[in-house]
This record gives sequence, structure tokens and C-alpha cells, in this order.
Amino acid sequence: MLYDAAPAERPDRVIVVVDATAVARGLNLAFQLAELPCRLSIALTKLDVAQDQGLRVDADALARATGIPVVCVDGRRREGLERLRETVQVSLTEEPQVRREDASIDARFADLDAATKAAVHTESQPVTRSQRLDAVALHPVAGPLLFLAVMWLVFQITTTVAAPLQDGLEALVSGPISDAARHLLKAVGLHHPLVEGLIVDGLIGGVGMVLTFAPLMALMFLCLAVLEDSGYMARAAVVTDRLMRAIGLPGKAFIPIVVGFGCNVPAIAATRVLGSPRHRIMTSLLIPFTSCSARLVVFVMLAQTFFPAHAGSVVFALYVVSIALLVLVGLALRKTLWRAVPQDPLVIDLPTYQLPTVRLALSVMWTRLKGFLHTAGGIIVSTVVVIWLLMTIPVGAATSVDGGYTTPAPQESAYGAVSRTIAPVFAPAGFDSWSLAGPLVTGFVAKEALISTWSQTYAVKDVTDATPEEQAASSLSDRVRADFAAASGGHTNAAVWAYMLFLLAYTPCVATLAAQKREIGWRWTLFGFAVQLTTAWVLAVVVFQLLRLL
Repeated sequence: MLYDAAPAERPDRVIVVVDATAVARGLNLAFQLAELPCRLSIALTKLDVAQDQGLRVDADALARATGIPVVCVDGRRREGLERLRETVQVSLTEEPQVRREDASIDARFADLDAATKAAVHTESQPVTRSQRLDAVALHPVAGPLLFLAVMWLVFQITTTVAAPLQDGLEALVSGPISDAARHLLKAVGLHHPLVEGLIVDGLIGGVGMVLTFAPLMALMFLCLAVLEDSGYMARAAVVTDRLMRAIGLPGKAFIPIVVGFGCNVPAIAATRVLGSPRHRIMTSLLIPFTSCSARLVVFVMLAQTFFPAHAGSVVFALYVVSIALLVLVGLALRKTLWRAVPQDPLVIDLPTYQLPTVRLALSVMWTRLKGFLHTAGGIIVSTVVVIWLLMTIPVGAATSVDGGYTTPAPQESAYGAVSRTIAPVFAPAGFDSWSLAGPLVTGFVAKEALISTWSQTYAVKDVTDATPEEQAASSLSDRVRADFAAASGGHTNAAVWAYMLFLLAYTPCVATLAAQKREIGWRWTLFGFAVQLTTAWVLAVVVFQLLRLL
């Protein structure tokens, strides 16, 4: 591929990085490049690891056997880089030479074998640190337990450690930044409710939503980079391969799926660890069926309101249903869309365990975070602005006047009109009230917004951040209970279960769609959106119709 380009676009020098623990594999690429008019240098790495494995690699002998300059480097300690740079500079004055012309595969491997024998010497075969660790990490029993512990730790980091950072950013945006924007608008004579709402509630609110995801994304990318650099990611793939193979996915897919129970957005971004495009697409389609922490806020509120004596069991049951949905949809996709695709055996290189490099982990994290903010950020901000517009545009009688601008009540806004339009769709599921259907629209932006939307709709105190007990005893809970009872014709509990299952199965949030669009494109994103909505509606209807008979 390097030399398919025009001559002016070809590289002046190619550096082949050769792992000292697998010299033959690196030399195979070097010998293929040597058949081209290409200036070559070999950077020989991991000499310390090779020594631990009882291997001694003679760099001078390797250079003589290959005819290519060889420089020993240690990228982690940044040793040998200056000498490599000098070697490259010197070689730029030389004319590239073709070492062999139309060399056969047999001839190439004969030269490769000769060079390896000349440069690599086996001194002993000690039991290495990696082998001792693999005795636990790849053990049939201990391996899965270790994997669950590691994933639990990642889950805790992404949901617990990021929480105060997210709260701090949200408070910063909704507090000082929004206040400063209001003062600035007033100073320049643009203190009109419509302008202020668009800029503060729409644009700044949208940017704030993007920023609140940044700590979560950063921590997730950092954790994945550390696992990859340490060498454990490959072991995790081996441990989970059999489990994931049942639904047509490799073992590596289990990692982003587990992450999805914390937040779907970084989980979808984490599908980049999968090598196959088909596996990335399928995993990205399944992740939205995992019950993220944002849904948990609503589940706890509803469980405490309607099932106070069994709230914990109700929430646990929803997580079990989440796993069952993921498996069933995965099997359906495998039996339909990808029925003819063969299952490849797991072929994976198990790298040596090593301490992760802080510089590399931070670099990988920052690169991936920038990509997310650049692509997904615009979609999120745009959607938040659209929701604000729907809540602002009056389509009926006004309820309050602010500075000459009429602020519509929620039910008299475009939001209310949309809610009344979609409400009949949920009649078979027992919640065709506009005030119950409407929050599903704002919940598309963020599931936590459901409680705030109810508070605005019923004109009561927002209890999103209250304790479960306070939520259950609030006037909001009374209004929600009355609404479900009226909409369901008295089958309140059946309607609540249907509502929670719909929340569980339909698209988590716009940020999830943005992440999917970035990873798998609009076509598959819209397909997944349709599958999630259909599954959610069918599940809600079936559950309500069955439970109302009991």
C-alpha cells in the first residue's frame, strides 16, 4: 500500500518495529518491504522482555544477516530514540536499493529463517511472570471471576468516580456560566426571554450536556487504554469467548457490553477494540438494551412510588430482563441478518504483561475523547435545542407572560401537542396520557430528564436529586400515581411495569445515537433505533395485556 501511491507521496524512510520476543514475525514484513525501492531501518524493541523469556537477540548479527540497519530502542523509557533518529537522517542521503526481485515465498522464508537463527539465541526456558499470571487469568474458574472483578472495577470507576465530576460540570454550566450569559445578554440589550432561552437553555444547556459526558468518556477510554497496554485485554477476550460465541460475537465484545450497564455512550465507543466491522455493528446494536445508570434514576423513583416494599427486587428484575433482551435480540440478529456468516475461531496474540505507560494511556484517552466531542457533540446540542423549541412554541392558550413574551404551559406548547399526538400509540400498553407519553420524548435526550419533565408538567418541585423515600412521599409521586391509574383504567401496576419495560428497551438517549452514528454510520443507527422502538412497544403491550388479566 505504501508504494501504490504516487512517487511524490511515498515515504522517504520506513521504520519496521520488530518485537524481540517474535523476531521472525517482524522480519517477514521487513523482507517484503526490502523487495521494494524503499529505505529501511529496524527498531528492535522489548529486549528486556525477551531476556526474561530466555532469549538473547544480537542486533549486530541481525543487521548483518538482513542488510538493514538495526537500532535497539525502548519506547517506554525513551532509550535509543536519538540513535534511531540519527540512523534515519544518514539513510536519507542514500539511494534506495532493491534487495531481491520477485522473491518467492519459499525464498523469503528461507532468508528469514537464516537471519533468525543467526541473531536469536535461546539460553534458557524459565517460567515467566506472564505464564504465572496466565495460570490465574486463563483458569476455567478463576479466570472468569477475575474478569468479573476487573469489569466491576471499571464499572465503579465510570459510574462512581465520574459522578462528582459530572455534577460539578453540570453545576458550573447551569450556575455561573448560565448566569454570566444572562448578565451579558442584559448588558448588550438582548435580555428577551426567547433569546435568553435559546442561548442559555438551548445552546449552553446542550454544550453542558456534552461536557457532562466528558469525564465519563475520559475515564472509560483511560480504563480501556490501561487494560490494553497491560496485556490483560487479550486474556479477557479468551475468557469470554465461549459465552459471547453463543450470540455470534467474540469474547472481546463482552467488555463494552458490561460497560453499557454504566453508560451506553462510552460502551459503544469501546467497541473499537473489536477487529471485525460485523462484530462492531452487532455489539453497538445490542448495547442499548443494557440498563444504563441514567435509567436507574427513573426505575428507582417508580419502584419506590408503586412498589415500596419490593423496590430493590423490582430494579433487580429489570436488570435481569435487560440481560435477557440482549441475548434474545443477539440470537435474532445472528439467525437473520448474519446467519450465513461463519464463526471464525479465536486467533489472538497474548502479549507479555507489562505496567501501563501513563503517557501512552493519556494520549490514547485524549485522542478518543476528542473524536467523541467533535462528532457526537454537534448532534447532542442540536437535539437539545430542538426539545427546547418544542417546549417554547405555543400552540394553545398561554398561562404566563414574561416581558411581553407569552410562555406556554407544557400542555399548550408544541411539546404538549407532540405528546398528545403520540399518546394514543401507547393505549394498548396502558399509558396513553399525554403527561406520561411526553416525558418519553424528553427522555430521548436524557433519561434523567423524565423526572424533571414530570415536575414541570405537574408544576411541582423537581425531586430528581431527592432520596427514594422523599421521591415516594412527594406530591409528584401522587400526581404520577393518579395519572397511571387514570390512563390504565385501574390496572396501575400493570401499566407501570409496561412503562418501565418500555424505558428499558427503547433508545437510551440522543448521545447513544450520536455514538452509534460515529461508530457504525447512520444506516445501522437508524436500523437499531427502529428495532429498539419496536421491541419496547411490543414488550410493553404484551406485559400490560398479560398483567391486567391477573
